[in-house]
Amino acid sequence: MKIICDNNIPFLKGALEPYANVIYLPGNETTPDAVRDADAIITRTRTKCDESLLKGSKVSMIATATIGFDHIDTKWCEANGIEWTNAPGCNSWSVKQYMGSLLVTMARGFGFDYKDKTIGIIGVGNVGSKVARLSALLGFKVLLCDPPRARQEGDSRFVHLDTIIEQSDIITCHVPLQRGGRDSTFHMFNKKRFSSMRKDQILINTSRGEVVDCGALKAALKKGAIKAASLDVWENEPYIDSELLSLLFTGTPHIAGYSIDGKAKGTIMTVQAIGRKFSLPCRNWTIKEIPLPAQPLEFTLDVKDKTHIQAVEDAILYTYKIKDDDTRLRADASSFEKQRATYPIRREFSAFTVTLKNDIGEQAAIILRQMGFNVNN
Repeated sequence: MKIICDNNIPFLKGALEPYANVIYLPGNETTPDAVRDADAIITRTRTKCDESLLKGSKVSMIATATIGFDHIDTKWCEANGIEWTNAPGCNSWSVKQYMGSLLVTMARGFGFDYKDKTIGIIGVGNVGSKVARLSALLGFKVLLCDPPRARQEGDSRFVHLDTIIEQSDIITCHVPLQRGGRDSTFHMFNKKRFSSMRKDQILINTSRGEVVDCGALKAALKKGAIKAASLDVWENEPYIDSELLSLLFTGTPHIAGYSIDGKAKGTIMTVQAIGRKFSLPCRNWTIKEIPLPAQPLEFTLDVKDKTHIQAVEDAILYTYKIKDDDTRLRADASSFEKQRATYPIRREFSAFTVTLKNDIGEQAAIILRQMGFNVNN
């Protein structure tokens, strides 16, 4: 059998070679000619898997090593006998870490206390639920908006989007991209919605670029209609709006889910899915060793003269400083794709062990453990 693979999926090389003829290609070289005689495609978000790519091919399986799957025309694939799979939740802990670093950086930059702020979370799936938990541990009041879940589970835990807009100080999007229908998320934040927001509100988008009308956001920031915004995802990626970037609190090149742990999980889920589909001996395949980041995985924090929340902030920023990624993108927005392809090794909270000195009452230790850290004290 023959499998076409995106050449930027980490840990993949060698996993399937014992069982198939594996061809690695850049996303933009995954063409109809390239896939015509392939049995399967392993891909990322940059490759559009639709009729124009797949018609006339012998492809029977598409596996994307990503949480999102809006780059796959699922209806066409299903109608034409092509099975597809994604990697739900693979990068959710990574986005949680990214959001932790961002919220801490915002709190310190704007000088606010978490317990005085309300965060509204739109989309409460694998990612949004983890961001909600982290936000609550920091001290935010948390509002949840997820219409599909509200219909299925009842409204008691969820609020309407209008309530999020009315009551939240920070609004963060963790939704799939859906064009049309009752749960459409395309341009959820547009000119009309920005006109209904307050001048002291902050918007964060780490979901899909088209969830926010970037032109409308730029106009809103220019006239001070909202206080600030942070984007990890953009319309027209990788050709982003440099003027909009200059107006943001932080801007990053679609790397919120780019921890090496999250990438490894995505690859593992993908290889195992291919194994199940084609009855190959890789249905339980895994990655034995994950690379180390620049900083040691074990570190010590002396929390004397610090509040327990300040200690938690320091631990979060030790693992990941969002401003580093922001600085790189501002220095050269045209290298958006290169920055993604050469992204530094980032490990999630669970990879780190922190020793806390002088943690009176173990308040910091309790929160850090609940966030996923290993803690000695």
